[in-house]
Amino acid sequence: MYRRLGISLALAALIVVALCSRSTAVAVTAGGVIEGTVKATGLASNDDAVVYVTQIAGSFPAPAKPADIDQRSMKFTPHVLPIVAGTTVRFLNSDPTPHNVFSPDHEKYNLGTWPQGQVKDHAFGKCAKAPCVYVQLCRVHPEMEGYVVELQNPFYAVSGKDGRYRIDNVPPGSYSLGVWHAKLKAAPKPVTVDGAKPAVVDFALTR
Repeated sequence: MYRRLGISLALAALIVVALCSRSTAVAVTAGGVIEGTVKATGLASNDDAVVYVTQIAGSFPAPAKPADIDQRSMKFTPHVLPIVAGTTVRFLNSDPTPHNVFSPDHEKYNLGTWPQGQVKDHAFGKCAKAPCVYVQLCRVHPEMEGYVVELQNPFYAVSGKDGRYRIDNVPPGSYSLGVWHAKLKAAPKPVTVDGAKPAVVDFALTR
């Protein structure tokens, strides 16, 4: 009898531990959504605004897979690329003309000039104070311009032409939500993410 009782108690303890572990995992992995619209006052399009959580506790290693920027049709594509600090970016030349990539910002770099089909990489250093913005320029074609925006964490999004953005899987908590735009600006806004429903934050950008 005592042996059966002991086994039952042991099984009950294991079930409790399993349930607690499961609850903890859900709490850690469950994330919320931040969404909204960005209005670029005075501009024809509301795209290419980077909306980002300014700071989240913890470290966020750069992804093993590089991010890509293509030089195609005499443009940097995407025009704006947000990355986590330390990310490597691959620059591809898809045009039938040589292209160059350089930036005068922060640690500065010049990757040289290369023909169609070739790729050059650049590993971005740790950002001292996010966002660290690098303009991307081409010495061969001065009209070309793009941006790499280096951030502290991966919780960011780029607005579309309609101004809409959506950031998924944000850990529950209270944060400051920032926005970066090449020509316009707006102050950060507070946001609370609880996972139950999307947190809606809109921005009106001005000069």
